[in-house]
Amino acid sequence: MPPSFSGPLKLAVIPGDGIGPEVTAEALKVLEQATPDGVKFEPTRYDLGAERYLATGEVLPDSVLDEIRQHDSILLGAVGGKPGDPNLPPGILERGLLLRLRFELDHYVNLRPSRIFPGAASPLADPGEVDFVVVREGTEGPYTGNGGALRVGTPQEIATEVSVNTAFGVERVVRDAFRRAQKRRKKLTLVHKTNVLVNAGAVWWRLTQEIAQEFPDVTVDYMHVDATMIYLVTDPARFDVIVTDNLFGDIVTDLAAAITGGIGLAASGNVNPDRTSPSMFEPVHGSAPDIAGQQKADPTAAILSTALMLEHLGLDDAAARVEQAVVAELAARKPGTPVVTAQVGDSIASRVAG
Repeated sequence: MPPSFSGPLKLAVIPGDGIGPEVTAEALKVLEQATPDGVKFEPTRYDLGAERYLATGEVLPDSVLDEIRQHDSILLGAVGGKPGDPNLPPGILERGLLLRLRFELDHYVNLRPSRIFPGAASPLADPGEVDFVVVREGTEGPYTGNGGALRVGTPQEIATEVSVNTAFGVERVVRDAFRRAQKRRKKLTLVHKTNVLVNAGAVWWRLTQEIAQEFPDVTVDYMHVDATMIYLVTDPARFDVIVTDNLFGDIVTDLAAAITGGIGLAASGNVNPDRTSPSMFEPVHGSAPDIAGQQKADPTAAILSTALMLEHLGLDDAAARVEQAVVAELAARKPGTPVVTAQVGDSIASRVAG
């Protein structure tokens, strides 16, 4: 159930690095116009990311995590430094910041809508009516850090990444996917690789079949992840809700973003459906340091992420207004005309304001 509000909504804002602060500023601009009367967001900025790490050696101090935990929601821009920076160890931000937030705040649903908006250009010649959502498990799989290396730097080096799949974790994300399918077109597709990953695959298959009995109005099918890649580029309109594990979901959602207009339009939510901690909403794209500060970044994905946040908070009408404004702005764009970050934000904000 969406929460009821007894005071200002505390919003933790993490602009991050590169284009993150630019697109976040436009998302906040639109959020201000979309927020209904009687509701107020109270933002608190947290400077986390590559710049903080390089300056202080800190990624996500425990004290900052404790503060963020007290908020109602989190809006993230993008994090990441310049590729190849020797002072930025590989994975330090991904594991130390992004994954730590997901794990510590129990964001077990990574939610990524994939829709070709009117006015958006797909690289596919005839994609059909594409409007599906990927429900990706967010706290298990091979991203938990359960692995290691032996004899590093020798010809006998051994490296392992262990995929963790618990019945508890699979059951709750599959159940969430069924609930979402029930509210949409009532079709759920389980994506995995059960013919090779037989142990994890068996857990996902069995629990999906068991939970399906509770949702008799939802049609369920199964697809290997490699076949899913094929259908995403040949018949993406066939999908409604896809549920899958952490690693496969990471790959599926990037291709889904590419076929629906690019990562500049791709929003996501790291959701705690149980609402025991704040959920986090962010554009799928990275920090793009090569164009930072040039007002070349498309803020649409960050703006659509605020729509996901509004919907999660139970402010459905406000979320719909943001989406409608985005559709109108995309339809008004002239093909081949470069976007200007602030101009896109101004256009969408003015449309939301009416």
